[in-house]
Amino acid sequence: MAFTLATWNINSVRLRMPLVEQLIAERNPDIICLQETKCPDDLFPANAFRKLGYEHIAIHGQKGYHGVATVARRPIEIVERRRFCEIEDSRHISVRFEAGGRKIVLHNFYVPAGGDEPNPQINPKFRHKLDFVQEMNSVRADENDGAGSILVGDLNIAPLEHDVWSHKQLLNVVSHTPVETESFEAMRKQGSWADLMRLNVPVEQKIYTWWSYRAADWQASDRGRRLDHVWSSNNLVPAFTGYEILRVARGWERPSDHVPVIARFDL
Repeated sequence: MAFTLATWNINSVRLRMPLVEQLIAERNPDIICLQETKCPDDLFPANAFRKLGYEHIAIHGQKGYHGVATVARRPIEIVERRRFCEIEDSRHISVRFEAGGRKIVLHNFYVPAGGDEPNPQINPKFRHKLDFVQEMNSVRADENDGAGSILVGDLNIAPLEHDVWSHKQLLNVVSHTPVETESFEAMRKQGSWADLMRLNVPVEQKIYTWWSYRAADWQASDRGRRLDHVWSSNNLVPAFTGYEILRVARGWERPSDHVPVIARFDL
């Protein structure tokens, strides 16, 4: 059974619903995981998604900030809306669905950005980010009894040298500092997660999913970072058939600064 999964920091789902419709018209993914929906649950545009064929909806939102949502053409059941760092921010939701005879748990994350100052002693937002990633160590890939796990989202860390436009210039910039990248990779490995976007990709190849709004011409400067990720349990790696970074979406009208990543599986 083949299926496609899109992950996208939409930066306000109500504001950018036309862009979601464009993604669906052009790529038609089976499951869409959105982050930074900035929408309380009662105002989420569920009817708009249902009209587009996404009858199954799981949301964890709040007014004006954060928020995650997973919508699907196939049945999903909510597993958990997890609270991290004893803060009520809406940054995680997990669902379960079946594909190819397997029960797959899908985690949808929005990791804190961390502010601008990479010093946890003077920047509480950065301290929160580091604590959040540390707490993610408890989210482990499950592959027992034929199950499987996928983790996607805006994880707000570009862990590898060529996940940013300039490794040297960004070593002291939040999202690529050593304290972030090292704890991030340690967490991924401890959880037995496979980084699917780096499978069979040369280590020197640049991968970006985000381009800053601050750039006068984002396409010409091409100063991107890979902040959006697709992971899976190791038993799903053989079922992963590839992915697409929809870079063109950064140039759509009133875009998010992130673009969709579309992963393909065949179980």
